[in-house]
Parts: sequence; C-alpha cells; structure tokens
Amino acid sequence: MDGSSEDRADALFHALADRTRRDILRRVLAGEHSVSALAASYDMSFAAVQKHVAVLERAGLLTKRRRGREQLASGDVEAVRSVASMLTELEGIWRGRIARIDALLEEN
Repeated sequence: MDGSSEDRADALFHALADRTRRDILRRVLAGEHSVSALAASYDMSFAAVQKHVAVLERAGLLTKRRRGREQLASGDVEAVRSVASMLTELEGIWRGRIARIDALLEEN
C-alpha cells in the first residue's frame, strides 16, 4: 500500500475502533438518519454525537446532506467493503504464513 492508502486505512480503522461509531454506522447503513435522531439514541450530548459522525464522515464511512435545517447521514457501503477487502488481504498473508509453517513441519 502507498502512503495515501495507509492514511485511508488508519482513518477507517480509527473510526471503527469506537463502539458508538460502529453503532452509528450500523444505523446509517440500514437507512438515512438525521443527526438529531441519532443523537437521541445515545446517552451523550448532541455535540458528542456530532463529533462521532464527523469522524465517520472524514473516514468516508458515511455522507451527510442537508434537508432544510436537518443534517441527514447515510452509510457508504463501498467504504465498508474496502475495510472488508483490507481484512481479507491481511487474512491471506496470515494464512500464507501458517501454510509455510505447516510445510516446514512436514519436512521435519
């Protein structure tokens, strides 16, 4: 991966590292939600939920649009697929190492 890909991976995994952000992402992947409706679902301030939404938005996991005075958030399925792809790549590397260890053990 090049530097910008690594930066993107850092942003994605940072965004997903928080339980509240993962929950917000699940909600907005299921359907568009207003940020105020999301905030009502959590025992924290509206500003705190806005910050979580901003982290997800910077990582590209959700997008926001305005409808009047409301901010509506939607999940980005392609961004989630890119996370899955990164994890699949890492799993392939890990499985390759296990296969090499198995081969070495069989030689002995």
